[in-house]
Amino acid sequence: MIFHQLENLETKELLPGIVGHLIHTDTLTIGYFNIAKGAVLPAHAHVHEQVTNLLEGEFEMTVGGETKILTAGSVATIPSNAEHSGVALTDCKVIDVFNPVREDYK
Repeated sequence: MIFHQLENLETKELLPGIVGHLIHTDTLTIGYFNIAKGAVLPAHAHVHEQVTNLLEGEFEMTVGGETKILTAGSVATIPSNAEHSGVALTDCKVIDVFNPVREDYK
């Protein structure tokens, strides 16, 4: 499918407080997430490169031992296999892009 309407896509909860819609292509996954204030992204790493775009809110993110507070307009580029974690300081809206495809999110 070429065209998508987010509200028509299945809603998936990845972790408590992290809920969104996912689109998969042949080479990448795009996640449109609502993250509730206080939701925790535990420290983890994966083979996928990840680009996190914060659209709304404040999200404290740690990548490779460096911690920043992301605000609207902030972008974090996370290399393959880099350990990262985070916590939502407010309700947030995020777009995450992963390469290659997140088969585990299908």
